[in-house]
Formats: sequence, C-alpha cells, structure tokens
Amino acid sequence: MPQTFEGKISKNIIAGIAITTMIFIVSVHLSVFGFFCALLLPLPVLFYRSKLGRTAGVAIPAGSVLVMAVIFGRISVDILFFSELLLAGFVLSELIEMNLSVERTVLYACGVVLLTGLAFLILHSNFSQKGIVPLVSQYVGENLRLTLMLYREMGVSEESIRIISDSLEHIQYVLVRILPSLAVSLVLFVVWVTLLMARPILKLRGLFCPDFGSLSLWKVPDTLVWAVIGCGGILLVPDSAFKIFGMNGLIILMMIYFFGGIAIVSFYFKKKKFPLALRFFLYSLIALQQFILLFVIGLGFFDMWLNFRKLEKK
Repeated sequence: MPQTFEGKISKNIIAGIAITTMIFIVSVHLSVFGFFCALLLPLPVLFYRSKLGRTAGVAIPAGSVLVMAVIFGRISVDILFFSELLLAGFVLSELIEMNLSVERTVLYACGVVLLTGLAFLILHSNFSQKGIVPLVSQYVGENLRLTLMLYREMGVSEESIRIISDSLEHIQYVLVRILPSLAVSLVLFVVWVTLLMARPILKLRGLFCPDFGSLSLWKVPDTLVWAVIGCGGILLVPDSAFKIFGMNGLIILMMIYFFGGIAIVSFYFKKKKFPLALRFFLYSLIALQQFILLFVIGLGFFDMWLNFRKLEKK
C-alpha cells in the first residue's frame, strides 16, 4: 500500500528528530570530540527544513529541544547552547530560500541566533533570580573545573594541573569578559561550517541552494583593516574597560580573517589538486595547531596587500 503524503512527512520528521538527538547524545557524552560533533547539529535541521518546508520543518528543532530537556532533566545554559545551534540551521534554511549573498546569509543568521540567545539568557537569569554576569561566571567556573578533571583523567602532570588550578580564578575572570567575542566567533564559525557542508548535500538531493560562486575566491573587505587598527589602538588605552572592548573586537576580527585565510588555503588545495584525504588531514592540522591557525589568520589579513591568489581587483 503506497504511503500517503502526510505519512512521508511524519516519517521525515521522526528521522530528523532521531538524527539530531543522536548527534546531541554523542556531543554530550564525548569530551573533546563531542564539541566537534555539536557543530553538526544545525545540518539536519537545515536539510529537513529545506526538504519539508517551514511548517513541518519547525517540528524537528522543537521536538529535539524537548528530547534534550528530558535528557538534562531541567532547563539550563547547556540547553540554550544546543537550542541556538538548532536555530542556526533553521534560520540558515530560511535565508537560503531568500537567495541572498553569502555575506548577508552569514551575517543575518548570526544576528538572529545571537539576539535570540541574549533574549533567552535574560529570561533564564530572571527565572533563576541571578544577574547575567553572575550566571555566566558560575557556568564558566563549573566548566573550568570539569576541564581540570578531564586533564587529570587524560594523565596531565600534577605540576601542570597545579599551575592551572592556581590560575583558575584569573582564567575565569578573563573568560567571562571576552565571552561576548567568543560567542560571536563561535556562531560565525558554526554558520560558516554548516553552510559549507549544506551546499553539496542540497545540490545532491535536488534542493535549492544559492549560487555563491567559488568561496575559495572570497576575500575580507579591505575597509575592515581600519577596525583592526582601531581595536589595536584601544588596547593601548590604560583603562581596563577599553582594553576588554578592544580585545573582544580583535577576537571577532580574527575569526573573519580566518575565513579569508582558509579561502586562500582552499584555493591552492584546488589549484594543486590535493587528494581529499590529504586536504582533510591538513584542515585538521589547522584546527588543532595554534601556530598554523594563526598563520592562516595572517594570510587573510595580509591578502589585502600581497594578493596571494593574484585576483583582479574590481
């Protein structure tokens, strides 16, 4: 007996919730690897929203959030984090249908996710009768202590653990104050990765995807260098509030220049016809090695003057 149209939609919704929940469970139960798995959460939401439409597609993030709440047993900051990842996938699918430029697609998606996250954080702080800063500080402190326990389990030397433990309050102080830029950078990275992974999947399944052109030719707007100079100048101001503002700005700009640098790397990978396995290995090195990561950011920054890809300036 052939399946009805409603039956196919219901089956797809259940499959979408199941896939999303599986990724969520892996993310929660695996430490370092779990963080990278969490970056995949927006992808099934984006795919099924594009496939099923807005009305049926919204059931997948909504159902997944309910499952997450049951697993955690309460509404927490962690639920907020995972919910925002699901929202990123849904919003990206909406923006893809609008056929915008790649810059506007990423910018609007990040704006919606960040504003929604801030609104939920304010509501959560009101319900818990705590200010936003104490709430975030408590959350950061708990995660730092969990990280210290993880280091012990990984066999890190006691001397290193003692040094980290003695500096824990200072690390917490700094992290809380640069958390806004870390949040913006994380959302930018998640949206960017999701968009890159979604494009071939949407095309393979015959779903609409804007023609952004070759993203390996993308470059950071030249005018953004003035923002870097401005943030760097603010760091020279003796006042700590100004220094924090400048540091937050530089962290966000470093993520943008990372996109420019990785586009250059991708351009030469394609030009030299590197095998897929080798590309995956080199991309993994960029993600894991801080020196190489800074080198890629430098490529994006100095591309304005050196024009590494020899692109014609319009």
